[in-house]
Amino acid sequence: MDKLLITGGNRLSGEIAISGAKNAALPILCAGLLTADTIQLANVPHLQDVNTMLKLLQQMGMRVEQDGDRMALNGSAVDKPEAPYDMVKTMRASILVLGPLLARFGEAKVSLPGGCAIGTRPVDQHIKGLQAMGADINIEAGYIHAKAKKLKGARIVTDMVTVTGTENLLMAAVLAEGETVLENAAREPEVTDLANLLVAMGAKIDGIGTDRLVVQGVDRLHGASHTVIADRIETGTFLCAVAAVGGDITLKNTRSDFLDAVLDKLREAGVILTSGPDWIRVQMAARPKAVSFRTTEYPGFPTDMQAQFMALNCLADGSSRVTETIFENRFMHVQEMNRLGASIDIEGHTAIVHGVEKLVGAPVMATDLRASASLVIAGLAAQGETLVDRIYHLDRGYDRMEVKLSAVGANIQRVK
Repeated sequence: MDKLLITGGNRLSGEIAISGAKNAALPILCAGLLTADTIQLANVPHLQDVNTMLKLLQQMGMRVEQDGDRMALNGSAVDKPEAPYDMVKTMRASILVLGPLLARFGEAKVSLPGGCAIGTRPVDQHIKGLQAMGADINIEAGYIHAKAKKLKGARIVTDMVTVTGTENLLMAAVLAEGETVLENAAREPEVTDLANLLVAMGAKIDGIGTDRLVVQGVDRLHGASHTVIADRIETGTFLCAVAAVGGDITLKNTRSDFLDAVLDKLREAGVILTSGPDWIRVQMAARPKAVSFRTTEYPGFPTDMQAQFMALNCLADGSSRVTETIFENRFMHVQEMNRLGASIDIEGHTAIVHGVEKLVGAPVMATDLRASASLVIAGLAAQGETLVDRIYHLDRGYDRMEVKLSAVGANIQRVK
């Protein structure tokens, strides 16, 4: 099993190219199920989760051609509307095949999903929405069995803001009969990216980027070309790395407007930030200041950046409070941080971080995707060697992180 060996203390300097967004690419790949025509995609990231999704789609009959970060999907031969457990157990986003399969083929059999153990994230919002559109759904033996001769438009109000729920119901609605209104819809840039692709395929969607999506169903969708947006979480992760260890980095192929809440907190911590249409420059020459924050739905502070920013707070001057409101089990990295010399106490959904002047390298174990990234940041800042185990979590969502960091001065290598 691969591990990352990090010798901390090096400042970072140079340029890093940001990859396409994992959380945009996964639903966009599933959108290929909605048409028999070909979808041409660019800026698709090289990630384990993307590979898993492609294997799942190919098992259903999807034809896939890859050339670097470009990809062509053709769904004309899809004949097996089923997502088996062995394909779904490692990735929660697999549930995103449910809506498009049901909309185009009238049936779907999808295993209840797995993924990071950071919270329950029930799929009941997906099921309730599809039932409102006329689907007959049963759950038995760990599988969601869904049938509908033709989905009908409906007004759907979800009990909570759910990104994958919004994406699933949006993909179902574009081929449903009549008008569907999604209230309390997620507004994340990745949802907007999916909606823009669907419109390019012939869907009729109003309210893109807002919490109310109105969809007029169409009979069929056609092929289209689309470029996946930049990964704002990868961007934020590298910003936090520079803030923690110091340096001067320019991030290319990214956008600052997707990260307003994170950038505001970084400035509060003392980071110098400048940006253009497709780049962000981050400079840090002093010890960061402690910054408190709470996670919330977009455009608030993203839960996917909580662990990375906490790594920064571990080294900050002062104490901070980090409140997690999205996932009930997303502080699993705290005990590993404390192994490196951090001083973090947990009170319910809040972590109280007392900044220390230094961290000291030690063996640590990644528990989930973003926790992995936070441990890498802590290791880059720690004195001595840090060995990060179970980095298969990291490979699910970061495109060759150790290669990108090595190129800007980090002492980090993948070891067996």
